[in-house]
Amino acid sequence: MEASVKHHIENGIGTLSFGNTAGNSLPKKVMGELVKTLNILGESKEVRVIVIQSAGDKAFCGGASLTEMNQLDTLTSAKAFFMGIADVLNTLRRLEKFVVLRVQGKVVGGGLGLVAASDYVIAHQSASVKLSELSIGIGPYVIEPALSRKMGSAAFAQLSLEAHQWKSADWAHQKGLYHQIVDNIPTLDQKVEEMANRLASYTPQACKTLRKLHWKDTDHWDELLEKNAEITGTLALQKETQDFLKTLFLK
Repeated sequence: MEASVKHHIENGIGTLSFGNTAGNSLPKKVMGELVKTLNILGESKEVRVIVIQSAGDKAFCGGASLTEMNQLDTLTSAKAFFMGIADVLNTLRRLEKFVVLRVQGKVVGGGLGLVAASDYVIAHQSASVKLSELSIGIGPYVIEPALSRKMGSAAFAQLSLEAHQWKSADWAHQKGLYHQIVDNIPTLDQKVEEMANRLASYTPQACKTLRKLHWKDTDHWDELLEKNAEITGTLALQKETQDFLKTLFLK
C-alpha cells in the first residue's frame, strides 16, 4: 500500500483516511497531505464533523517516518521534517469542527499527537501506546503541548520516561487520551459512526464556539511548535541518534 491520504463526505461527515505500508507511519508527504485534506474538510460547507482513521486492521500510526529521519543531514531539513507534525497539530487546533478519531491499533510517537489533538477518541482494546522518542535519541517536544493539555504533565512525564514500554489502551483511557474503548472492530465502527452523527446533528455555531473554548490558551502554539521542531531537529542530527537510526536499517 503506497502512502496516501484520502477523504470522502457523506451525510455531513467528512472522513479522512491515511495509510502507509510501514505501520501507517507519517512521511513528510503524508503530513503535508493531512494538512491539505483537513483544510478542505474544515472549509467545506457540506461537512459538520470530521472523522480521522487509518488503513488496515493493525497499527493506527507508527509516528514520524524513521526512514526519512535517517536521511536528515542539515538543521534546515530536520526542522522542516518535524514541522510536518507541528503543522498537522496546528491545523487540527484551528478547525471549527469537532474531530472524532478511530484508533484500531497501536500508536507510537507522533501518532499520539493525532490522538491528543482530536476532540473525541474511540479506540480498540488492542490500541496500546508508546512514546519512544527518548529511546531513539530525540524527545517528544513537538507533540508535548498537545499531550500535556490532554493528559496532564505527570502522565506525560511517565509516558516520555518509560520510552521502552507499551501502555495499555486501558491506561490511555484512564489518563484521558481515549474516551471510549471497545473490544471488536464492528463495535468500534458503530461507536465512531454514532458519535460522528450525534455531533453532526448539533448546530455548527454551537460546535464552533464550544471547540474554541476547549482550545483556549493555545494561540501561541504556532511559535511554540516551531521552536520545538527546531529543538527536535537538532537532537535528530546528533551522531548518537543518527548511529542508532542506522542500526535499524542494517540487514
